[in-house]
Amino acid sequence: MMAGAVMLSFSAVFVKWAHVGPTASGFYRMFFGALILFGAVLARKERLFHGSHHLKMVFICGLLFALDITLWHRSIHFVGPGLATLMANFQVFFLALFGMTILKERSNWKFFVAIPMAVLGLYLIVAPNWNAMGDAYRAGVVLALIAAISYAGYILVLRNFQSKFTVSAFSTIGLVALITSAVLALEALVINESLAIPDLQSWVALVGYGLFSQVLGWVLISNGLPKIEASRAGLILLLQPTFSFVWDILFFSRPTTWLEVVGALLALFAIYMGVTAKKG
Repeated sequence: MMAGAVMLSFSAVFVKWAHVGPTASGFYRMFFGALILFGAVLARKERLFHGSHHLKMVFICGLLFALDITLWHRSIHFVGPGLATLMANFQVFFLALFGMTILKERSNWKFFVAIPMAVLGLYLIVAPNWNAMGDAYRAGVVLALIAAISYAGYILVLRNFQSKFTVSAFSTIGLVALITSAVLALEALVINESLAIPDLQSWVALVGYGLFSQVLGWVLISNGLPKIEASRAGLILLLQPTFSFVWDILFFSRPTTWLEVVGALLALFAIYMGVTAKKG
């Protein structure tokens, strides 16, 4: 789970490097990812289809993931890769709420301290610029929060299926990627966004996006999801936005205040507390 989350943290970097629109970058992540995953299924001589329930699950995941991707990519263009990823990963709170209220998951005091600490850390990053920035900034934050809801739904559906059925992660994530790419291709057609890849840098960025984010990252995460509670899974996935914020500073020279640095450190410490907390 942790290794997969770190790989996903480079997602927004690839989006920023590729000279294509937000829907196009999402389409190629899923399309290239599906090709690589289907190749792995053939090489491992695994089944691709596992019955009607499997197809229904990957279809639902594909729709939810397409919504997440299209909203999140637009948020990246409004507020930058670091902040967009941080806000989209508010999924942790939706997952925690679902895990505690519906699944009746319990934990000790560390986990209950970790949740408000993570909230405070993210607040310190977002709050200082809320009034100073314009409408585009606020729109980016709202889009990322809506993306977080669909992201949480995607994780819950995927986790539920993976915990009940022994199905290859390669075939599951591959089919999800294929369905998501089809939805995004249709969206590009409707909004008249070009899917042309203009230069070598964009080719490298988009292939890397598909390989590291859609293949390696999500295969690792899907294998780890059934082994831990939904609320803790969401907290571990906060590694993604935390490191995305770091990459934004290192690769794109994001102006950063000391309050934002404190916020990122608080989020990291909250992740550590959540991971080491034992079930109550």
